[in-house]
Amino acid sequence: MNAKRSSRNQDDSARQPPEHLVVGRVVRPHGVRGGLVVQPESKVIESLQPGGIVLLGESAREYKIENIRAHHKRFLLSVEGIVDRTQAEQYRDLEVKLSYQDSDPLAEYEYYYWQILGMRVETEEGQELGEIVNIIETGANDVYIVQAESGEELLLPAIEDVIIDVDLEAERMLVHLLPGLQTS
Repeated sequence: MNAKRSSRNQDDSARQPPEHLVVGRVVRPHGVRGGLVVQPESKVIESLQPGGIVLLGESAREYKIENIRAHHKRFLLSVEGIVDRTQAEQYRDLEVKLSYQDSDPLAEYEYYYWQILGMRVETEEGQELGEIVNIIETGANDVYIVQAESGEELLLPAIEDVIIDVDLEAERMLVHLLPGLQTS
């Protein structure tokens, strides 16, 4: 039940999708042939393939992917048109994006962050808990930070035992509070 910055299993019209999805950020050049080291910001980066298109920088200029591969906890990306280290250096700290229309759907019960952020959260008993203001990626599962109107925060693990239903149309998440998660 992770928000992975992705899913199309529900009606995407419930929340307006962004035009581009940020999948990573260029950390630095790699080698002398224009390679880029990319820090992933979304698991969607794993779906990129040679021949696909990525968008780089503020202008979101399109580049055809020549090669992409995992390298430690980052990715090495080569694109057409960036052929040397000097050119690659110009892309340092810029976002690597993918057109939303070109993104692959993810598994059931996975959602784009923009679908989850701002969603109202209530318990199965009807108690209003607040709104999701942030998502923490922990590796095992995401954790949703829910902020009440009082400013109090509740950390909800995105696991099946806690998340009962995600209604994108109503922008509401129904949850079961496990012992220790109760609010005051």
